[in-house]
Amino acid sequence: MSCLIDNRLLGFNTPGVFKRIGHILVLFAFLSAIGAHWFVLQSVAWTTMLAENLRTSSLPQAVERTFDGKHPCALCKKISNSKQHEKKTEFRVEPNKFEFSYAHVTFLFLAPQDFREMRAPDTSAQLRSQTPLLPPPRSLLG
Repeated sequence: MSCLIDNRLLGFNTPGVFKRIGHILVLFAFLSAIGAHWFVLQSVAWTTMLAENLRTSSLPQAVERTFDGKHPCALCKKISNSKQHEKKTEFRVEPNKFEFSYAHVTFLFLAPQDFREMRAPDTSAQLRSQTPLLPPPRSLLG
């Protein structure tokens, strides 16, 4: 055996790895474009707040204090501030701007002039005309 390491023997599939990395990057870009990063940050903030509130109070009180909106943490304030100051590209679609012209279209169905019916060849007669290669067993008949 040679001392060289072959990537195929180790199970590495370089094109597959690049494909997976590409899929992950596209997914990350899509999630960033729709604003999912704010959801992730807010979830982290709520989890941290709940853990902090559980240290000093019971579970129902901690949950109420976390989600009531009256006691935001520093991270919640930063998230809210950043969301408000985030540059948003607004695409306004005004239905009045679209103009479609009407074109009267008549549909006319005409059958082809040289229509011929084609049938599949019947091969069952050819199969039945051939005799069996061996005679049938006699023990079953008698």
